[in-house]
Amino acid sequence: MEQVILVDHEDRQIGLEEKLKAHQNGGKLHRAFSIFVFNSKGETMLQQRAQSKYHGGGLWSNTVCSHPRLGETPLDAAHRRLQEEMGFDCDMREVFAFEYEAKMDKGLTEHEYDHVIFGNYDHAPKPNPEEVQAWKWIGLDELKGDIAKNPDSYTPWLRIVMDDIIKHYRQKK
Repeated sequence: MEQVILVDHEDRQIGLEEKLKAHQNGGKLHRAFSIFVFNSKGETMLQQRAQSKYHGGGLWSNTVCSHPRLGETPLDAAHRRLQEEMGFDCDMREVFAFEYEAKMDKGLTEHEYDHVIFGNYDHAPKPNPEEVQAWKWIGLDELKGDIAKNPDSYTPWLRIVMDDIIKHYRQKK
């Protein structure tokens, strides 16, 4: 049974909860991370979530999103999940964190304290088909424009954080 780490609004651990249960009944605040991998052209790697995912199946999202395990830092978890979902690892660093709440399909709610992690990689991934049904590189401005035109094709957290991703990516240049 996979568990998530419940946290307060300062990201201090306050408990553990079974993953699906934490997303039911309005959603409990829990620790998460979102990886954005960029290539040398400044494009970010998106994944289309597998239809079999517990929510958001078929939606486009950032490179990887997941939850750290008990005793695991968000960055350590990011290295683990990038390998498990996309079949590679790369240099990564945490850039910022934010809290959000979003209604999902299947009556679920995401309520996350989300650590945003940037990485760099210039090759094709080897996605796990149980996690990912498609992937692509896309420029940030093109992505922002497509989210505006087709919001229902993207995960809520990607729509919410997009402006901050652009701001932080451009600051690092």
